[in-house]
Amino acid sequence: MRVALIGYGAWGRHHARALHAAPGAELAAIVARGDAGARAAEADWPGLPVTRDAATVLADRGIEAVVVAVPNALHAAMALAALRAGKHVLLEKPMALTLADCDALIAAAAAAGRVLTVGHELRVSRQWGPIRRMIAAGEVGALRHATATLFRFPYRQGSAAWRYDPAVVGSWILEEPVHLFDLLLWYGRELGPPVTVRAVAEGDPAMPRALAAILRFADGAFMTVNTVVAGFEHHLALHLAGESGAIRALWSAAMDRSGEPSASLHLLRGRAEPGQLATAIPFDRSGEIFELETQAAAAIAGFREGRALVPAVEARAAIACCLLAERSAREGGREIPWTEAEAPR
Repeated sequence: MRVALIGYGAWGRHHARALHAAPGAELAAIVARGDAGARAAEADWPGLPVTRDAATVLADRGIEAVVVAVPNALHAAMALAALRAGKHVLLEKPMALTLADCDALIAAAAAAGRVLTVGHELRVSRQWGPIRRMIAAGEVGALRHATATLFRFPYRQGSAAWRYDPAVVGSWILEEPVHLFDLLLWYGRELGPPVTVRAVAEGDPAMPRALAAILRFADGAFMTVNTVVAGFEHHLALHLAGESGAIRALWSAAMDRSGEPSASLHLLRGRAEPGQLATAIPFDRSGEIFELETQAAAAIAGFREGRALVPAVEARAAIACCLLAERSAREGGREIPWTEAEAPR
């Protein structure tokens, strides 16, 4: 399958390598938005077509799919253009900055008969992915609580400092906590959607140095997302408890794109007793640079089979969590009903 990459910033370069390595995929063209990106793409991929004009690439009928890896504010428009041009789309997170744009993307994919999948690569991780399978297999019983915590160095600015411009990034909640909301909703699929979302933030609710958000579910279960982007190094932790078991996963490295992290996954089956030891679950190569490779291969296979690796309706739910969390933080931590995000807009 011939695939074009739209966007060649720091993350786009990783996407290019992942596509080049993906079985059944051919990296056919790169669209770079700026001169620096175009020069970098030409140097990295000599002989490969590199252009500043996305429309030319989208008009190429020999290209069957595109990967969209541009700044957040451009996600919806670029993915819509690709879908309307008859391409399958792997769209980087966040899916869009508004629920209305999410709904437009879902409708466009259905109208075009093409697959739209969203880049929540933690789902295909060798560390984070098996947790969903453990829950589905009943290893911890009915899920009652889960907490995802991110502690990291401040965000990189990105080209032209786009990640620090609210008009382009949307919010810092949409930038990285969106991954954690998606992961927890996926783990708790059997719980259904949350009943309410509540959050508090330190600093600007759209660009918070620290965020704490709580998702409450109809049966009394709850989940929390905690992030600090004024810390050091990159540390991600998950603590999950069910009625008859528990899971803990940890990932730490000096940088988020490290190839040599300290990572672990432990499972406790049955009710916890003092001094009881959990079982260490082995896995290989955890980290976003590895997960991007797995995601590329799985997305291409999904395009061929007509299925999304991460369905757009599920990615929309993570966007809804982000938007409701920001709103709650702006309103002093008020609990916001999920029904305000359920109806298509």
